[in-house]
Amino acid sequence: MTAPRIQLSQQVIRFAGVGLVTTALHLGLFAALVRGGAATQLANGIALVIATVANTAINRAWTFEISGRRRLAIHHGQALVIFAITYTATTLALAVLGALAPDAGTAVQTAVVAVANVLSTAARFVAMRRWIFRSPADVTTAPADGPTDRHDTAYVADGVLEGPRGDG
Repeated sequence: MTAPRIQLSQQVIRFAGVGLVTTALHLGLFAALVRGGAATQLANGIALVIATVANTAINRAWTFEISGRRRLAIHHGQALVIFAITYTATTLALAVLGALAPDAGTAVQTAVVAVANVLSTAARFVAMRRWIFRSPADVTTAPADGPTDRHDTAYVADGVLEGPRGDG
């Protein structure tokens, strides 16, 4: 029998905490790189990759309570797919800012990256919960014409599809 999963409300709270820390990391690295002379798009890419790796590792361990090396590389690979959502949002936001206010300072650029990051956060949480870090109990493997109630005895038990249990 597996340990019960952490409740959704606790996952949301933990995810938000991890998000605050890694967003601060992303924005701090972005601002430092821009002030150091890096182009905004390059600075955003570098900072976001570093923050994404940290975010995935912390969320894996703390928010979704997954430890060990099993599926570690797969989880990080899947997180890089999700990275594309945030990278696209932040890149587009910087491009729009560059077109509208080409002389915007680092503080404005950082604020624009922050807003785009916040807007992509909900999609990241859903992707992590439903795709990357889902538990086997989250995956319905019953046949399409089979039972639709998770309490039905013909559902999955410990990852194995079982038929109805009878007394005989």
